[in-house]
Amino acid sequence: MKELSIFIDESGDFGEYNKISPYYIVTMVFHDQDNDIAGCLDSLEQELIYLGYPNHCLHAGPIIRMEAEFKNEDIVVRRKLLMKLMGFIRKIKIKHKSFYIEKRHTKDITDATGKLSRLIGTWVKNNYEVLLKYDIVKIYYDNGQVELSRILASVFNVLLPSVETKKVIPSDYRLFQVADFICTMKLTELKIDSHTMSVQEQRFFGGEEGVIKNYLKDLKKYEIE
Repeated sequence: MKELSIFIDESGDFGEYNKISPYYIVTMVFHDQDNDIAGCLDSLEQELIYLGYPNHCLHAGPIIRMEAEFKNEDIVVRRKLLMKLMGFIRKIKIKHKSFYIEKRHTKDITDATGKLSRLIGTWVKNNYEVLLKYDIVKIYYDNGQVELSRILASVFNVLLPSVETKKVIPSDYRLFQVADFICTMKLTELKIDSHTMSVQEQRFFGGEEGVIKNYLKDLKKYEIE
């Protein structure tokens, strides 16, 4: 039985537009279960042990902003943590896709959910033949936003013949953490386009060129159109 796992994370919310949260982004990470990534996962775990973070949930935003458990961590170590995750992505060449809406162009929650639903639905239809090769598609999501849960159910369950949804705990799945990371990098890309990167982000990445060179350039290679 061919199985496709889709790990989904988001950035932002469906609330009203504000300068702090101008976008709502959804990122999907795709793993064909025939592709064995166990060896690469083991290598990543060993590298995290070396950095002093064994079995640790890597949450990209707090790492970049020096928040939560990373608030006292040196910038060199925080950079290495993200680079290790990026190295893991390069090894497995993970496929992914991000969707986003600008909240200033939406009237209300209904309008926002409608636009996002159309974006995801169009993508599924454009990749329909590829998705139909799988006997089952399993969606992994932490149910962070009720609106997104409804969109996923309405789009995938209507368009695909066999879909299963699993609620996840982020710390249990590295690929969910990869989805979080890619979602954060998509937000950073949008900030580069709008010239709104914070001073802290500029320092962490070494400016816009550092983001593009060390992260975005390779992530583009693995993105599904």
